[in-house]
Amino acid sequence: MKSRQRKSEILTMLAHDDLEVIMAALEDFSPTDLINPLFSALYRSEEQLRWHAVSVLGQIVPRLARQEMEAARIVMRRFLWSLNDESGGIGWGAPEAMAEIMAYEPRLLEEYIHMLISYMREDGPLDFQDGNYLELPALQRGLLWGVGRLAEKQPGKLLKRQVVVDLIPYLKSEDHVVRGLAARCLGLLAGTDVSDSGDFTDSAADSIAPLLADETMIRLYVEGEFVDTTVAALAHEAMARLATLSDAVV
Repeated sequence: MKSRQRKSEILTMLAHDDLEVIMAALEDFSPTDLINPLFSALYRSEEQLRWHAVSVLGQIVPRLARQEMEAARIVMRRFLWSLNDESGGIGWGAPEAMAEIMAYEPRLLEEYIHMLISYMREDGPLDFQDGNYLELPALQRGLLWGVGRLAEKQPGKLLKRQVVVDLIPYLKSEDHVVRGLAARCLGLLAGTDVSDSGDFTDSAADSIAPLLADETMIRLYVEGEFVDTTVAALAHEAMARLATLSDAVV
């Protein structure tokens, strides 16, 4: 099959409503045949197509890693390069896809989690210049979705890297999706094992509290489905988790 025909066929599959059907249909393709069409899909305007590409990458790249780890690393480096100013691009979908991949491939998680976190951080003094802060709110949305994905799958890895302090400033973002996703991340982290959570309940709760009255609508992608909610609803969920954590600590 020619590459153009293969790309067209894969994009058509990604537009299907059922993610399980998509995954089953794509089993006939090798990971290397899927990578470029999936990268292309991340830049498409169709919401469902883009997000399904993120989900598929989260399964395909770990499969590729089991076959040839260096090939999987090359994929991750492509995402990193797309977020680099020198690339000349924007890096749409890169944080989301990186996180989805790391959620299912522990070796890539260990190697690249620090890079995902770096996109929340400014550069420090000369000896501590490890930040690659993303300023564009649209990219921050993807980044915080990705952090939330890892908060669901690997919360301890994030907490050990002290991401709570990185998340709190996003609660004051002018972008409502960023605010809501930040609250969701903090709630997910609060729901993890108490021994890893540390004492962040008070500072997080105080920062989330102003969002409890924010009824701005948000559309989330959760486990292959789209969910309509509000910033306030996400804030309430986070506060409930924080309260549970606080009670457990006491």
